[in-house]
Amino acid sequence: MIAETVCSAVSAAGLGIAAVTAYRRRFLTAVRVAAYALVPIGLVMTGVVEWLADTAFSPVAWAGFGVLGLSWALFMITRTVERRRGGTRKERRQARAAAQRDAVAPGASAPSLGAGAGPAATPAPGPAKAPRGEDDFSDIEAILKKHGI
Repeated sequence: MIAETVCSAVSAAGLGIAAVTAYRRRFLTAVRVAAYALVPIGLVMTGVVEWLADTAFSPVAWAGFGVLGLSWALFMITRTVERRRGGTRKERRQARAAAQRDAVAPGASAPSLGAGAGPAATPAPGPAKAPRGEDDFSDIEAILKKHGI
């Protein structure tokens, strides 16, 4: 009962401030103040204030909030432990990539990057490559010269 009275008084005061603001020819601000002033009385009329008042004085409701808080704390603790156990993001990403790579048949789609044992290590016969030397950077130099660098 007292909460409804307080909300009604707040709304009446807000509407009075809106009227004074409109009298000063600040209509946009007056409408905004009136909108804010109507919120408490609207909450009273919809029953939200009564529900909040009943909840505030209910031990069962406070126990429920305590259970929800405990649940949230347990969830956050498990996330923290999970993150600490897994290492950094980079390490977790590398571990995931290794697990995915091991899930694929050995040598099925992995490119050969160097000499090794197995069928993927032998290069396919093809045209001979030019010997490595200073000519390797000629295409890069051409691009840089093209852009004036």
